[in-house]
Amino acid sequence: MAEVVILGAGIAGLSCARELHSQGISCLLLEAGDGVGGRARTDAVEGFLLDRGFQVLLTAYPEAQRMLDYSALRLGRFWPGALIWHGGKMHRFVDPWRRPLSVLDTMRAPVGSLADKMKVAALRRQVTLRLLDDVFSAPEKTSLQYLRDFGFSGEIIERFFRPFLGGIFLDPDLNTSSRMLEFVFRMFSTGDAALPAGGMGAIAEQLAAGLPEASLRLHARAVKITSGAVELASGEVVKAKAIVVATDERSASYLLPEMKTGENRRTTCFYYAVKRLPVNQPLLVLNGEGRGPINNLSVPSLVARSYAPANSHLVSVSVVGEAACQPNLERAVHNQLRAWFGEDVMNWRLLKTYDIGYALPVTPRGVTAHRTRMLRAGVFICGDHCENASINGAMLSGRSAAASVVASLA
Repeated sequence: MAEVVILGAGIAGLSCARELHSQGISCLLLEAGDGVGGRARTDAVEGFLLDRGFQVLLTAYPEAQRMLDYSALRLGRFWPGALIWHGGKMHRFVDPWRRPLSVLDTMRAPVGSLADKMKVAALRRQVTLRLLDDVFSAPEKTSLQYLRDFGFSGEIIERFFRPFLGGIFLDPDLNTSSRMLEFVFRMFSTGDAALPAGGMGAIAEQLAAGLPEASLRLHARAVKITSGAVELASGEVVKAKAIVVATDERSASYLLPEMKTGENRRTTCFYYAVKRLPVNQPLLVLNGEGRGPINNLSVPSLVARSYAPANSHLVSVSVVGEAACQPNLERAVHNQLRAWFGEDVMNWRLLKTYDIGYALPVTPRGVTAHRTRMLRAGVFICGDHCENASINGAMLSGRSAAASVVASLA
């Protein structure tokens, strides 16, 4: 019998298991699906690597630096900045601290005034000088109100911040906590947005590889938690001294009716196989006009070549918020792509569409950091919904859950 049973082999569950294993505590991960990773998985389709929804690893994440071997992941890195579609063309808006040769393009970009661009520098300085703990204890407001109070004009908010942050938070209304804005902006300012050569799913695979082989069981769906035991759909009962529920909120509330659940964000991601590149730089493309369903676009194979076969490239298109629910979404996306890149889009081949109803938990004001908690004697929960909606939040929550379990067993 394992001392601890962990339900869910996503990033949080794997991080919890890794920490427990390092403490010499035996654990058993029970995963309902056919692989590890949860929402951070990658599918291989016709030689392409398709992440289940567009995602990136921010290399400055403290927990990722603690738990992952970046060199083994063979990271490809985006350039720091974006291409912004506005007025019928693309404009480069790049971090001049790390790409100084792009400073003139950034200054000329019709994204905001010179004063706005100086305020971006001030925001960068503020979030990088502040201690990380201070970011998560700062007074809160919505991200939109934070940007307005900082002095940014409506022009730069609409053309840059709304599509940029809206794509990260899956929240085009920017109701997400200002603490998350400061945290994310700090991560982008001090590190890179990256993709592993094996896709985002390689992160979970690396975490799982550090565990004993017998500590993971797939196709093992839990249906009931009782005192010191978990009942599986097969009828098997697995006993343990402690149980950690490391699923998303929805699944956790099914097993733990007393648990309150929050709202969640959705997204729809389209992947296309293309022969000719729509852009030739490893930059995120943002919709700076606010019209049409597309929020952001990228070419993952420009960042990590392994995302596509040698004779092709992969294009990822993301739709967020209410736009992801509109009828005839695929046609609307296709028409917008033609308006941006011309008739060559007729040659793009749709590989797969991911409509993800539960993509991220909402991080509104007041609940940025729940910290891991014990719901019942011997039953703990963890996941990004317990900390904040990020890979870092999932890892931190898993590690915190492990510490609570160790303390309870002692």
